[in-house]
Amino acid sequence: MAAEIVNPRSDSSTDHEGAEEPFDPAFALHRGGKMAVQATVPVRDKDDLSLAYTPGVAKVCSAIAEQPELVHDYTWKSNVVAVVTDGTAVLGLGDIGAEASLPVMEGKAILFKQFGGVDAVPIALATTDADEIVETVVRLAPSFGGVNLEDISAPRCFEIERKLQERLDIPVFHDDQHGTAVVTLAALRNAAKLTGRTLGDLRAVISGAGAAGVAIAKFLLEAGLGDVAVADRKGVVSRDRDDLTPVKRELAEITNKAGLSGSLEAALSGADVFIGVSGGTVPEPAVASMAPNSFVFAMANPNPEVHPDVAHKYAAVVATGRSDFPNQINNVLAFPGIFAGALQVRASRITEGMKIAAANALADVVGDELSAEYVIPSPFDERVAPAVTAAVAAAARAEGVARR
Repeated sequence: MAAEIVNPRSDSSTDHEGAEEPFDPAFALHRGGKMAVQATVPVRDKDDLSLAYTPGVAKVCSAIAEQPELVHDYTWKSNVVAVVTDGTAVLGLGDIGAEASLPVMEGKAILFKQFGGVDAVPIALATTDADEIVETVVRLAPSFGGVNLEDISAPRCFEIERKLQERLDIPVFHDDQHGTAVVTLAALRNAAKLTGRTLGDLRAVISGAGAAGVAIAKFLLEAGLGDVAVADRKGVVSRDRDDLTPVKRELAEITNKAGLSGSLEAALSGADVFIGVSGGTVPEPAVASMAPNSFVFAMANPNPEVHPDVAHKYAAVVATGRSDFPNQINNVLAFPGIFAGALQVRASRITEGMKIAAANALADVVGDELSAEYVIPSPFDERVAPAVTAAVAAAARAEGVARR
């Protein structure tokens, strides 16, 4: 059956049969796009024009040609990020293509500006070939201070990020992986603190072995989590399975110290933490089987894997990916400040230490206000971006990847 076509007109109108079409605020907001380029210098007369363009601009170009590092001082490069996608894993919509992904990429760009003061340019590529994406981004890189990979499906996203990190000397960051992981760690640190435990005391189960699930598992282990098992559609990722992709085989080697196998529901028995990044529904009896004072982070949108009303019956702390419930695990808490900090010191890459510093800074914003319904701050908390930016910049200097 053909998909229903939604009329994008921004006001109520009458169709050819005389029926009233409802006003849709989403279409009204998006009409004409959500962003534009704005000059930072005036061009009011011939003198301004001669400085902003020819002949004055030639002096700056010549200086950069002689000393390439001056590009950071005399262009916008040091404060602009490329938001790159191929449209294969867009939000909860899946593989919808490059052009259909643009509203999301524009949204990402304005979040960079709103929450981190960082300019960003949406770039939707008309290819899904990993090598073509890498080559394209490498050739675009001279224009940008960093690359934010977005909504690229797994497992290609892992390969693309790795190859770009190897070839470029600017930060390359797949936000679906690492942004989610940073915010999850921050919330988990505070949840553990609230219940008198450390990360090392916790055993977690992650539903979803895609980009976010793999990254969260690795990152939490790096930060000191006691143990984590990851489940895909066929059950727990374990060494005894013969159907694993290379990424999942690697994951099986570093996770699941308890040696669990079988279903997600079975793995949840006695677990301290559930982290959902897959969609689907977890049965209530499985949630009830978790350890006392458990944490349920059900982050699928718009329908969490465990509805908060169910999770609250059994868990000490409940978080979702939605803004209409407390404790929203939202990437916007991380990526603007992470890039702002990296760009501030002209970092050559984003390290694990920089990401852990971001998570710790984010957790610390909560401070003495910590409660079961407040383990992670709001994206609109004005303390968030400056705290993350400062922590990331300091970590970059400490790890030797800062260039100023």
